[in-house]
Amino acid sequence: MAVPLPTAETRWRCTLCGNLTRFDVTRQAKVVEYIHLDLAGEPKVEEREVLSESIESVRCRWCNAVDQIELVDRPGASA
Repeated sequence: MAVPLPTAETRWRCTLCGNLTRFDVTRQAKVVEYIHLDLAGEPKVEEREVLSESIESVRCRWCNAVDQIELVDRPGASA
């Protein structure tokens, strides 16, 4: 089941337990990164461009529900 991304006016909510704050998100992304290696060989991502991204699943951290996530209005968003 595809779960839409939250917006500035919405957020996720688990319809099973009511959780609003803790979710495990599985996403697929295609990115281009500029990686700088220091002299010791330690990598650091200095630039990241997301070419495409999609959410595969959102799981509630409290009750483990996967197909029970919905978008609800954020408090004060419609003010």
